[in-house]
Amino acid sequence: MSDIIRGGQFLVKETKCEDIFTPEDFNEEQVMMRDSVIEFVDKEIWPNKERFEKKDYALTEDIMRKAGELGYLSVAVPAAYGGMEMGFVNTVLVCDYISGATGSFSTAFGAHTGIGTMPITLYGTEEQKQKYVPKLASGEWFGAYCLTEPGAGSDANSGKTKAVLSEDGTHYKITGGKMWISNAGFCNVMIVFARIEDDKNITGFIVENDPSNGISMGDEEHKLGIRSSSTRQVFFNETKVPVENMLAGRGEGFKIAMNALNVGRIKLAAACLEAQRRTITGAVNYANERVQFKTPISSFGAIQAKIAEMATNSYAGESATYRAASDIENRINIRVSEGNTHQEAELKGVEEFAIECSILKVAVSEDVQACTDEGIQIFGGMGFSEDAPMESAWRDARIARIYEGTNEINRMLSVGMLVKKAMKGHVDLLGPAMAVAEELMGIPSFDIPDYSELFAEEKEMVAKLKKVFLMVAGAAVQKYGAELESHQQLLMAASDILIEIYMAESTILRTEKLAKKEGEDKVQEQIAMAKLYLYHAVDIVNQKGKEGIVSFAEGDEQRMMLMGLKRFTKYTNMPNVIGLREKIAAKIISENKYAF
Repeated sequence: MSDIIRGGQFLVKETKCEDIFTPEDFNEEQVMMRDSVIEFVDKEIWPNKERFEKKDYALTEDIMRKAGELGYLSVAVPAAYGGMEMGFVNTVLVCDYISGATGSFSTAFGAHTGIGTMPITLYGTEEQKQKYVPKLASGEWFGAYCLTEPGAGSDANSGKTKAVLSEDGTHYKITGGKMWISNAGFCNVMIVFARIEDDKNITGFIVENDPSNGISMGDEEHKLGIRSSSTRQVFFNETKVPVENMLAGRGEGFKIAMNALNVGRIKLAAACLEAQRRTITGAVNYANERVQFKTPISSFGAIQAKIAEMATNSYAGESATYRAASDIENRINIRVSEGNTHQEAELKGVEEFAIECSILKVAVSEDVQACTDEGIQIFGGMGFSEDAPMESAWRDARIARIYEGTNEINRMLSVGMLVKKAMKGHVDLLGPAMAVAEELMGIPSFDIPDYSELFAEEKEMVAKLKKVFLMVAGAAVQKYGAELESHQQLLMAASDILIEIYMAESTILRTEKLAKKEGEDKVQEQIAMAKLYLYHAVDIVNQKGKEGIVSFAEGDEQRMMLMGLKRFTKYTNMPNVIGLREKIAAKIISENKYAF
């Protein structure tokens, strides 16, 4: 186990491009899976976009059934319960490509396959799994997940819903209200979280949706986006749940909720990828057709800059998402080979990379919003109209920064979890942080290194950005210790540095691997995207590093750290940013689609 990468270790260990998985590494089965999902979306979902915007909940349910018939709801489900039992990368891949046409369907799909089914496959008893999972895997039944309450949002463990054991000890009576429940309108079974007596932690239950058993629903919510995703309040009034329907043990609900969200986070990142590819393709199609001043607007630099930035973020999101998905899959396989059950292996595998899951959730959800926003801008006034697809894409994208834990919560979690891992000795942050502190005291080297090899300077820049994080976070931990988590603005600044490091490094490594395989001359545009992404990352790290340093350090310490920041964010050779953008945009415009 010693040589296997651990979650968060990307920060202190050099990763070789050969050691990461990229979308170019899809095997034959994965390529077939991807193509069949795209075909399904183009046939069943894309042509019905207008109906989704008109709150056609029945359509969502109908297409979910079709997805079930084709096996798409069962990719992650073990074969013993009627599933395909494919690897974690395949789970992420299906989630990616099935989510590109409308947020309404992708929300229904994600809520069902993720937080609706997975808690039972990962925490259920054998009897529970036999009873419920095959029906959920086939799409005969649909699942929902009832955690959020009017008073319990980000503070998930503060729910007031009660579970009271009956006098004869055969069942619990659940009473309380849940809100923002995806798939509520057509679900057959719900994972419901409630508190028994005055337990510190909530408990999970599997509850069948039977209106005669004290279950009622509010009206469908009127939402900014994801309009055909059924979202309702669910009320329980002494709803009887057999004791054997408790999920895991008493008080284990909070743990179930948190682990379900970890998987949900990387899948949410994946669900924002194809949406970006389709948005870029739609935008470039329009830009190539739209003529102003007697020329297609795609020939204007202002439009080319937008297309290049949209593509770069999309490419970076793919690179990082599939890197993490494969790391999780490898971890799961190792645990299975060591004798863990599928359940234990998957739980521990995902938990190991919880930091990366949070990073991805934040980065990709913000990129899809920026992408759809620029999509509207490229369409101009037409983009603001419901007749063009950009307006609904922009509205659908907005929820991604809120659900599965808000981006603020996930930012703080990513740094908080990293510090906890360091305390447990799972990731050695202290040693490298002290080395950086010593380096700041020394005289910098003025030798000009040999940057003739592809990405030599870029990889050195990434290594320096890691030093910025270690310098800022190390000093903050030293100053505040366990109190650090109450300094939220500092955590947010540190997390933005962490996010940019992971995303930039993943993009560079993917491209380096590709260049070694195809030849540098064949992947000039990907090289340009990797360089452009890094350029922006350096800027963000510089800005956020400075914000942190000037806010918690004073005097000599502050001066010293600001000098370090300058040293660690300095290029020897600055990239030609406009040149990079022109190169990226030219390929997309000539191919009239997202071309990578």
